[in-house]
Amino acid sequence: MGTRGLGSSGLGGTRLGSTRRRSGRWKWWVALAAAGVAALCLVVANTSGRPGSASAGVAVVDPPVASVSTSPPASASPSASAASPGASASVRAKATPARSSGSPAARTSAASSSRAPSAATGATSASPAAAGHRNVTFVNAVSQTIWVGSGEQTAQPALTTTGWVLKPGQSLTVSVPDHWNGRFWGRTGCTFSSSGTGHCQTGDCGGRFQCTGYGTIPATLAEFNLNSWDGLDFYDVSMVDGSNLPMWINQVGGTSKDAISADGCSAAGCTKPVVCPAALQIHAGGAVVGCESPCGVFGTDQYCCRGQWAARSACDPTKWPVDYAADFKRAEPFAYSYVDDDATSTFTATGEAGYRITFGLSP
Repeated sequence: MGTRGLGSSGLGGTRLGSTRRRSGRWKWWVALAAAGVAALCLVVANTSGRPGSASAGVAVVDPPVASVSTSPPASASPSASAASPGASASVRAKATPARSSGSPAARTSAASSSRAPSAATGATSASPAAAGHRNVTFVNAVSQTIWVGSGEQTAQPALTTTGWVLKPGQSLTVSVPDHWNGRFWGRTGCTFSSSGTGHCQTGDCGGRFQCTGYGTIPATLAEFNLNSWDGLDFYDVSMVDGSNLPMWINQVGGTSKDAISADGCSAAGCTKPVVCPAALQIHAGGAVVGCESPCGVFGTDQYCCRGQWAARSACDPTKWPVDYAADFKRAEPFAYSYVDDDATSTFTATGEAGYRITFGLSP
């Protein structure tokens, strides 16, 4: 969860060639959290599209959308240059404009991978989650189309639909099974044929609209382990593998307090653009489209926190040749900026909460 990278995952998406630990780190964190929560329970019982400019130092993420289209035509394609395949019927999905209300909802139709979907119109709240499932809503508050992808950390339970298209100003709700352990991310600059093959400038899933594994980096990740231990969900925003879009996560329902406000702010600060150093910038079409991690760019043991720097005490960005983690942390103080950034970046929820993932910047 937002921690040690997976290296070459073998799951279909291209990852870093170097091997970086993640799953072992996650088990350590669950054990630590379990002990902490148990102690807390005892206390309570006795008494909680458009990439940035290529200019150096300019943010690589999009500004907030000043105005959005509230009802795109039902026949509108996902992009001007490509048609994306539809989602399968096995995952319930509903797309709505992100900042409009009062229009009737339009449920996305099931389509085979040989058909391009229409853009859903209207606005409504999502239906209650089915028993044993959670609702996860994606909100596009940037000015470019996002192709959302997903992948599992564990084989089961799995989502049978793993790719969605989200126009500026729209939201989309999907149903996720309880105990799901995986991630969502936004892909940008994509073109797909009607057969579902193509390419994305960032977050690409091996040229597929429906992802069969993790996407290429850099990509900002929303990571979840639902009902992982004693009714607790663990979730985070991770920029360990770099960033291509601004993002924050809110709880919807549940019984715990949300640490992030509805406009993407925590006690430590709000969601801002990543000011990407020139050495980490990823370019496409003459513009900066992402900000790579220092591990991904340089591949050294120190930047990747492995080898003699694998121990938590040795994995210290302030002792790196350049503290690139600080650039990511300034942009999103609540997100993982390097592999051991647990204390300020892992969140928990109780009560079978749903979640809202917003791609955008704080107002």
